[in-house]
This record gives sequence, structure tokens and C-alpha cells, in this order.
Amino acid sequence: MISAPTVEETGRLPLVIYVLAVGVFLMGTTEFVVAGILPEIAGDLGTSIANVGLMITVFAIGMIVGTPAMAILTLRVPRRVTLSSALVVFAIGHVIVALSSNFGLILGARFLTAVATGAFWAVAAVVGAKAAGPASSSRALGIVLGGGMLANVIGVPLGALAGQSIGWRGPFWALAALALVAAAVVHRLVPADTDSGAVPSWRAEIASLRDERIWLVLSGCAVVCGSSLAAYSFISPLLTENTGLAASAVPLVLVGYGLGAFVGSNLGGRLGAKHQYGVLFVSAAMTFLVLGALCLFSHNVIVTVILVVMLGLFGMSTNPILIGMAVRYADQAPTMASALSTSSFNLGTAVGSWIAGFAFASSLGAAGPVLVGTGVAALYFLPLMILLRKERTKRTAAEVVN
Repeated sequence: MISAPTVEETGRLPLVIYVLAVGVFLMGTTEFVVAGILPEIAGDLGTSIANVGLMITVFAIGMIVGTPAMAILTLRVPRRVTLSSALVVFAIGHVIVALSSNFGLILGARFLTAVATGAFWAVAAVVGAKAAGPASSSRALGIVLGGGMLANVIGVPLGALAGQSIGWRGPFWALAALALVAAAVVHRLVPADTDSGAVPSWRAEIASLRDERIWLVLSGCAVVCGSSLAAYSFISPLLTENTGLAASAVPLVLVGYGLGAFVGSNLGGRLGAKHQYGVLFVSAAMTFLVLGALCLFSHNVIVTVILVVMLGLFGMSTNPILIGMAVRYADQAPTMASALSTSSFNLGTAVGSWIAGFAFASSLGAAGPVLVGTGVAALYFLPLMILLRKERTKRTAAEVVN
């Protein structure tokens, strides 16, 4: 029997990688579409912009809690069933938001949607990495996660434009419909599980997370999103109040951010395969410098737009590398490691956007969230330096043994 050509032989990734990227695209859109229509939601619901920012915070909390929990609960469920079911629950959550005027119920629906999103992201990363093989896993994860970055290029700006034109509920109806279509496609195209042997228990998964390097990577995941997304969560008022842009121009700037994030995620995935620490440290330094510059120059239109694009480019370039490292260090618990990576990203988002909300409501105004992001970005170097030191220690010990 002639075996199918490998990714290394053909240079082409399996179709399933791109199917998963579509699902991530929808979920990336819903997480941050709120950032582009904060004033519209606040005006309709009769609450403050800072309160509406809780829709992003609660979503992040849902992923923090839901991602590892769903990773454990779905261990014995076929992966394609988990992926398609998550999309159905995702659609239901959006219908609830689109129909409700009760802010508490809307926050609850956002939490439910986030739990489904966390389940999808955790399993999608594992399916994508396994389909591509070890040598191409970073590249595959860059494309899968690139779906979320592409959401910032197309989904979030279109959602913001639609929310301003036809009402903020319109994007939620559209996402619900698209998720149902995606659920059918994912169930059809994602292959059945082929892993042989017994399915590990949750105790076995957790026991495989003893490598302290995993936790350093996870802390890096939290800081990455805590810095970039503290600023991004309140990007709309920053652009309209400080920079002086019209609300109608905000979606265009969001496109620029999304393009930067999309390119950064893909480049990070490609370059990280050979120069992971180089990419991590350069991206950390540039994210800190970009946020610091944004604090100083947010009243200059041209400079601000350039800095927002650069924030997307450098702020999101490390994500595929960090997830790939976590999955590699926890080779006996890839689903749990992927889930915890997603959870850590959203821990950073939740804490960053929550503190940014207080900063926005303070005398700092729209510049407050950017200042919070700059402070968080400075923390990124600590886990990276400790991780690099431990890697070198392990490498030296292995060389001595050999």
C-alpha cells in the first residue's frame, strides 16, 4: 500500500487546518466585535461605556474557566463532535444576546458563548497540530490562530460597521447564522479520531503538567494578552476622544490592527519554528515600546494609526509559538496544555480589560487603558528570561549525560 504524502513532502497543509481557522475566525470576531461598538451598545442599553467593556471581560472569564473544564469533560468525546457542538452552543449564545435588553442576561450569554469558544479553541489547536505533524505544528497553529487574527482584519471591522449602520444586534445575528453553517461543515470535514490506545483520564492529563516550563509559558500567555488587549478593548474611545477620528473611521483602523495581527501570527508561527526565543524577545520589546509610544502620541492621527497596526503585528506574533511550546512540554497532555494556553490568554485579557476599565473611568480617560497595557507589557520579560535559563540548564544537563 502506498502511504499518503506527508506535509514535509508536499509542503501543503491539510484542508482541515483551514476549516478550523474558519471556526476560530468566527470566535475571534465575537470576542472583540464589542470593542468597535461600545458607544452603540451603551446608548441602547442605557449604561456606561466602562460597563459595556464587561462584555469583553466576562467573555474572557468564560474562556478562563470553560476552556480547561471543557477539555477535561470532552476527553472521551470524539473531537469533531466537540468542535461542531461548540459551534452550536456558540450560535445559541449569540441568539440570546441579539434578543435581550437585560444586561445581566447578556453577560450570562457572553459567558456561555465563551465556554463554547474555549472548548473549540483547545481542541482545534490539538487537531491542527496533529494533522500537520511535529515539524509543521507551529506553522499549522499560526494558520489556525490566524483565523482569529483575520477576524480582526475582516470580522471585527465589518461587525463594527454593521453595528453602526443597522444596530449593534445585527452582528450577533450574523455570527449565530454563520456558526450553524460552520458546525455542519466542521462535522463533515474534520476526520474521525484515529488515536490508538486508551483515552487518558483527567488525572493523567493533570499529572502530565508537572514540567515547570509549562507554567512559565502560560504566564507568558497571560501577559501577552493582558498588555495588548487592555489597550485594544477600549480602542474605539481612544480613537474618537484622543485622536479625534470620526466614529465611522474606527472600523478602518481596526482593519489595520487586524492586518498587523494576521501577518504577525503567521510570521510568528513560521519564524518561531527555528528562532522561537528570538521572536519572543523581539516581540516583547516591540510591544512594550509601541504601547509606550501610543501613550505619548495618541493625539496624532497618523502616528496613532501606525502604532495600532504595529500593536497588532508584534502583540499577536508570539501566540502560536507559546501554544506550540506548551503542547510540546506537555506531550502526554496536549489537549489540557492547549486549553490552559487559551485560558491563560484570556486570563490576561480579563484582568487587563478589567483594570483598563477602571483606568478609563478615571481622570486618565481614554489614555488610561494604554497606560495599563504598557505596564503589563514590562512584565513579559520575567517569565521569558526564566524560561530561557531553564532551557539552557536542561540542554547542558543533557549534553553532560550524553
